[in-house]
Amino acid sequence: MTGRIAFQGEPGAYSHEACRTARPDMEAVPCRTFEDAIEMARAGEADYAMLPVENSTYGRVADIHQLLPDSGLHIVDESFVRVHINLLGARGAALEAITSAYSHPVLLGQCRGFLRAHGIEPVIWADTAGSAQHIAAEGRADHAALASPLAGEIYGLDALAEHIEDHANNTTRFLIMGREMDITRRGEHGMMTSFVFRVRNIPAALYKAMGGFATNGVNMTKLESYMVDGTFTATQFFAEIEGHPDDHNVQLALEELRYFTSRLTILGVYPADPRRHEH
Repeated sequence: MTGRIAFQGEPGAYSHEACRTARPDMEAVPCRTFEDAIEMARAGEADYAMLPVENSTYGRVADIHQLLPDSGLHIVDESFVRVHINLLGARGAALEAITSAYSHPVLLGQCRGFLRAHGIEPVIWADTAGSAQHIAAEGRADHAALASPLAGEIYGLDALAEHIEDHANNTTRFLIMGREMDITRRGEHGMMTSFVFRVRNIPAALYKAMGGFATNGVNMTKLESYMVDGTFTATQFFAEIEGHPDDHNVQLALEELRYFTSRLTILGVYPADPRRHEH
C-alpha cells in the first residue's frame, strides 16, 4: 500500500468504502471524529482525509461545512459513492424474526419504507459500522443492523435483505482533503472550484456578488449559508462552481465577488468526478 487516508467511523463505515473506491491503493485509517480525521491529515500522519459532505436523500452533513474553512486542508478530489444499505443479522438469523434495526439516524431515515413494511423498529446508534459491530457482539436473532455490505463482511454478519434504501439513486458525495492544493491539473470531465466567503455589510451585497457569475456564464452548483462566531448577524457562504480560477470567465466572476466580500477563501480546485453528471 502507498500512503494512508483517514476517515471518520469504524471499519466498514461508508467513508471506509469511499476510501476503498477512490484510493484503493492506500491504507484506510478509522478515526473517532471528523476532527480527528482532519488532524491526522493536517499533522502528516495521513496523506488525506475522506469527508462526507452530502447525501442525495438526506441532504448535507452540517458539521463538515463548519470544519472545512479552518481545517488547514484543501479539497483535492471529490468522489460520489453509491450507498447500498443491507439489513445485517447474526449468523442464522431470519428476516421474519427481526424486531429492531440499529443504525445511524441518517441511514434509518433512508430506509423508512422498508422498516415500516416489515414492522421493524428503528433504533438510533452512534454510527453505521458500529451498529454492525454491536449486532455481531450481541448475537441476538431478533436484532439487526443497517450498514454497508463491507460492514457485513468485516463483522461476519448475514445479509437478511440487500439494497433496501428507499431511493434507487441514493448517493453520498465525499471530499478528499489534503495539505497541498494543486491548481495545475485539468480534469477530463471538467473542473470544480470550492470557496467560502462573507459579504460586506452593504445593501443587496449577496445579490450583487452573485451577479458576476451569471453575467460571465459561470455555473454555480452550490450556495449554502451558515452562521459563524455564534451570532445571528455573521453569515458565511459555502459555494461551488464549475470551472478553474485560471479560466477567463471565472477570473472575472471572482474579481466581482471580491469587490463585495470581506473574506474570500478558495478551499479547493479539483477535477469533477465523472459520476457528478449522473446526479
